[in-house]
Amino acid sequence: MKDYLVLRVIAKMMIAFMLLFALYVQFHGELGPGGGFQAGVISAAAIILYAIIYGLPAAHRVVPEWVVETMVAAGVLLFALVGVAGIVLGGNYLDYFVLDPNPVHGQERGIFWVEAGVFITVSGVMLKIFYLFAGRGRDEESES
Repeated sequence: MKDYLVLRVIAKMMIAFMLLFALYVQFHGELGPGGGFQAGVISAAAIILYAIIYGLPAAHRVVPEWVVETMVAAGVLLFALVGVAGIVLGGNYLDYFVLDPNPVHGQERGIFWVEAGVFITVSGVMLKIFYLFAGRGRDEESES
């Protein structure tokens, strides 16, 4: 892909807009269509586009494998901690109303953190799947 200069320049611009759109979907998800899942897929698609245009080793330098694996675990942990916080504060699991003295603010705060956990997990899982499929033939070739 090094010969395709126009494609590389356009991809860099598109990736920036894709990541910006993912943030928009994430932060406006509770107000309209979207949320953590959609934003996670969009942000992972931006990194996958980068890997397709610039190569898998370049994508591994931008988002290393250990970061992807940490994202998967951290997102699930964040989701679970929001649920446990509801129990600790006297409510049920994922009971957002107890997260703030004002129940409306507690609901907003709980939804925000749960959606953030979903975003992190989905983005990490999508990238992990891509890395596994994209790199599956490379290990066999290097051993021979």
